[in-house]
Formats: sequence, C-alpha cells, structure tokens
Amino acid sequence: MIEYLDALILGVVEGLTEFLPVSSTAHLIISEYLLKLPASNFLNFLTIFIQLGAIAAVPLLYFKRLTSSIAIYRFVTISFIPAVILGLAFDDLLEAMFKGYYFIAFSWIIGGIILVNIDFWMRNTISSCQDVSQQSYAQAIKIGFYQCLAMIPGVSRSGATIVGARLTGLSHQAAIEYSFLLGIPTILGACAKKILDYRADIPQFIDSDHLPILLTSFIVSFIVAIFTIRFMVSIVSKYGFKYFGYYRILAGILLVITLWLNK
Repeated sequence: MIEYLDALILGVVEGLTEFLPVSSTAHLIISEYLLKLPASNFLNFLTIFIQLGAIAAVPLLYFKRLTSSIAIYRFVTISFIPAVILGLAFDDLLEAMFKGYYFIAFSWIIGGIILVNIDFWMRNTISSCQDVSQQSYAQAIKIGFYQCLAMIPGVSRSGATIVGARLTGLSHQAAIEYSFLLGIPTILGACAKKILDYRADIPQFIDSDHLPILLTSFIVSFIVAIFTIRFMVSIVSKYGFKYFGYYRILAGILLVITLWLNK
C-alpha cells in the first residue's frame, strides 16, 4: 500500500520535473525504485494522476496568453498531431525497447550534453521568432516531431520540445513558453490513453482508501509545478539551459554508481 509520505514525495518530484528539461518520467521511475515501492496498477494510475496535477498549473499561469490569440491554438494543434500519430503507433514499442535504469542514465547524460552546448551551438544564430503566436506552421510541425523524441524513456518532453523550438528559430523565452503550452494537450492525451487502460480498476482506485492518496499527490504536484515554472523561466532567461544539462549529467553518473553499488 502506498503511504501518504510516498504520495507527497512523488507529487513533489513530478511538480519539480515535469516542466524542467530533466525527464519527469525518469525521475518518477527512479523515485519509486529508491522508495522501494512495489509495482502495481494503482502505482501506475497514481503516476498518471499526478501528471494531471502538474499540467493544471499551466492554464492558471498562462491564462492571459491562452486567451490572447487564436493562432496559438492552431500552432499547438499542428504540433500535437505528430504526438498523436506516432504515439499511438510506437509509444508502447519504444517503452519496451528502451527500458531499464541504465538506459535512463544514458539518456540523462546524452541529453545533458546537448543542453550544456545548445546555447553555444546557436550563439551566432538569430532567432526568427520572439513570440509563440508568430511562428510559422512549418516551425510548429517540426517542433511537434522533436517532441516525439520524448517517447524514448529518459528523454524529457520539455527538453526535446525546447531544444527543437530553439533549433527551428524560436527564442529562449518563446521556446520555453511553447513547451509549456504544448504540454497541455500532449500530457492530457497521454494520460487519457493510459487511464483507459485501467478503466476497469478505476472504481477501486477512487474508493475511500485510495482517493486521499490520489488527491494528496495531485495537489502537491500542482502547487510545486506553479513555483517550478516560474523558477525555470527566471533561470533560463539569465543563464540559458546549461545548468539543467549539468544536473542531467550528474544525475546520470550518480545513477550508474548507485546501480553498480547495489548489484
């Protein structure tokens, strides 16, 4: 049985990592490993539920942006299409092919190297788009395909989207903001697909024993995500993405050491 402390910790982990380019899914998997939580359908359902808590923070913080221009919805829809098509076709296959703690460590390190160097690689590139509502349809579809890289475990959705947005010409600020906005349909869609897999167990999951655990993780994830989004915008505007890259590299190395010591 998952305890309230477990739910609180997982909620904090999800809220902290969902919008940072560090892979929230990988952090949840490692957290469950460190907490020694046994695999179960309820744990999988809890993981889905806390993602909904994190994504709920975006409409709250970006309400003005979401109501400022209809063009944003067109671009987000276009970027979301690759995730729908490729996600339905290959998501389960990729999860089965690329799994294991060592693969997560490898993904963290490779992604970290990219984040450390992305600003240097693009130092002489002038961003063609300073506002997400002014990007082109071609840019939107390219960003959508970059986001699909996150179907590989350990590859951050926000990281893949941000790097893809930068490579297609969006500025730092626009890339981050678009990653948040694109996360709304992407995460909701992924959660809906997974919830359907557990539809027969839902009455059991929302009984008096389980519902408080779900709500605790949801609320904690929501609150922490609000502060995390503000933190990320502030850090990237000042320092770029390199410190997130350093974190990923360090986390990957520490994970390898931990796994080796626990053999």
